[in-house]
Amino acid sequence: MSDDAAPWLIVGLGNPGPEYAGNRHNIGFMVADLLADRIRGKFKAHKARAQVVEGRIGPPGPANRRVVLAKPMTYMNLSGGPVTALRDFYKVPLERIVAIHDELDIDYPTLRLKLGGGDNGHNGLKSMTKSMGPDYHRVRCGIGRPPGRMQVADFVLKDFSSAERKELDWFVDRAADAVECLIQEGLERAQSAYNS
Repeated sequence: MSDDAAPWLIVGLGNPGPEYAGNRHNIGFMVADLLADRIRGKFKAHKARAQVVEGRIGPPGPANRRVVLAKPMTYMNLSGGPVTALRDFYKVPLERIVAIHDELDIDYPTLRLKLGGGDNGHNGLKSMTKSMGPDYHRVRCGIGRPPGRMQVADFVLKDFSSAERKELDWFVDRAADAVECLIQEGLERAQSAYNS
């Protein structure tokens, strides 16, 4: 398989189970679900301990990209195992892997895209980087810092506040647009359009 034929692996990070569905930590799952809707795909269980959807993003022609959308079905801190298994199964080069995740050091609802870098204390990224190295793309969805003395773990495992929910659909939609731009037009183009 030529490198050009390799799909993009787009990983929404989150925790499985209905009790986590609306958590700030699960924004990666929310964006992956919207991307699946856009390509009219349904997530199905994969032996790599993940749910996946295969499809294409982009208009017919040279910008059309084959993609595998994935949601690891392990807890966040074990995401690296399923992502590495999917990378090997689909033969995806590291620079075609995109992690969509919540980011404490960016205000809500702000996006930042980048290639490589540290994990900034994010357990999902820590697990992915330990398994594969750091040189994959990140779509960082800002959730801001916890208020007052609230612990980070408590903050990320809480649902978005009612005030935040007013902008959540717009934010998830914008993050999905940013992923599409990244894989169709490249990182620089996506950064200039979406790194608000």
